[in-house]
Order: sequence, then structure tokens, then C-alpha cells
Amino acid sequence: MTAPSFAVAATFPVERTAVLTGAASARGIGRATADRLAREGWAVAILDIDGAAAERAAADIAASRQVQAIGVVADVSDQVSVNAAIDAVEAAMPPIVGLANLAGISSPVEFMDETVEGWDRVFDINMRGTFIVTQRVLRGMIDRKLGRIVSVSSISAQRGGGTYSKVAYSASKAALLGFTRALAREMGQHNITVNAVAPGPIDTDIMGGTLSEERKAQLAADVLVGRVGSPDEVAALMAFLMGPDAGYITAATYDINGGLQVS
Repeated sequence: MTAPSFAVAATFPVERTAVLTGAASARGIGRATADRLAREGWAVAILDIDGAAAERAAADIAASRQVQAIGVVADVSDQVSVNAAIDAVEAAMPPIVGLANLAGISSPVEFMDETVEGWDRVFDINMRGTFIVTQRVLRGMIDRKLGRIVSVSSISAQRGGGTYSKVAYSASKAALLGFTRALAREMGQHNITVNAVAPGPIDTDIMGGTLSEERKAQLAADVLVGRVGSPDEVAALMAFLMGPDAGYITAATYDINGGLQVS
């Protein structure tokens, strides 16, 4: 009987690129993650619907961290746009080893007021976009037998909302968890890990703008550690999951919410 074949961990390359979607916002988790990865020696490619902001973010990171960085315009919900963006990254940068799916939009619309158009817009960015970008980036990862994929879900997917966004957002972020687990099953043979993080309230602008101190206190009321989280804290977790020490972690969802999930 022939013994089963198992993937062998590939050497993590010194020169490697991480692609981050929706990472141009100065106060976002994506920008913090890009900076963290650059600090750890990654070249970074920032894809964002705001191409000028992506270019500025990449220029700032390149200057401050002395790494190769590129900003590219991309509508993650559009396959042609994504293909062009990744083509540009692959032509200019080291091999893509990491992908952080961060592009997302929130939706405070209550279910009975939601429209089909509004529902589709949330899923187009939060879920369809993750599918399109991941499938495109995986081509090179599979060829090289190495990859790290981390997608940003939300505690909203686990608790059914309760922070800012309503049903459409929660449903789209819950879909990401199933996507992560199922894709991890298919990609394990290629030495590619697929994980998700589920942040609780984080001090970013996604929840209706910059948080006031009063709003932070409201969001932190049920958090066991008594405060909202910072983008840097989520970035540290994502950078670990994308790094060389996380090769035996896949199909996992990491809660990062100050204990809100048990409160």
C-alpha cells in the first residue's frame, strides 16, 4: 500500500510580499497591519478603492520602515479590477506569501428597512471581494506551495450584531467564517494556511466615524477588560498568523474582543 502524501513546510522566504485589501485608511486595522508586517520585514502591497490613499499609505510605510511597498487601486468586488491590481503587484514585488482580507463596509440599517441593493452592496465587498481576491492570489501560492491567508470577520458574526452594524453585516461576516474553514480544507495540501480573526469593538472609523469617549465607554460596557481595542492589537495577531511561526494553525477563528464573547 502506498503511504499518503503530506505537505512539508516550505522555507519562509526572506523576500516576501503581503497583500492587504482596504488598508489605506490611516486609522484602520489594515494600515496598522501593513505597518506591523513592514516592521517585520515584509514588502507590502496595499489595495484600496481609493488609489491615491493607497499610494500615500505605501509611500509612508516605505519611508518609515525601509521596505518595498506599493499602493494599487482596486475594487475588490470587481474581478477585472482585482486581476489588474494583483498583476501589478506580482510584476513589481517579491512573491506574495501573505494575504490579509480587510476590505469591508458596515451597515447600521435594521433588517426591515434593508433593501436588496443595500444587502448586495455589503456582501459584494465583505464576501464576494474576499472570494475574488483570495482566488486570484492563491494561484501563485499554490505554485510555490506556501501561503498565509487571514480574513477579518467580527464578533458581530458570532453574537448576531450588538455593536453597530445589523443583519447584513453580521451575515456577511459569518459567511467569512465558513469560507475560512472550507478553504483551509482545500489548501492544506498546498502548505497554505487559512484563518480568520473576529475583533470586538476597535477604535477605528468603521463604526460611523471616529469614536467619542462617550461612545467608547458605551461599547466597552460589557467588555471584560473594560475598554475598546486598538488597531495595533489586532495587527499584532494578524501578523503572527501570517508569519513563519503559524504554519500549524489553520481553519481557526481567533477572538480578539476583550472577553466580550462571554459577557
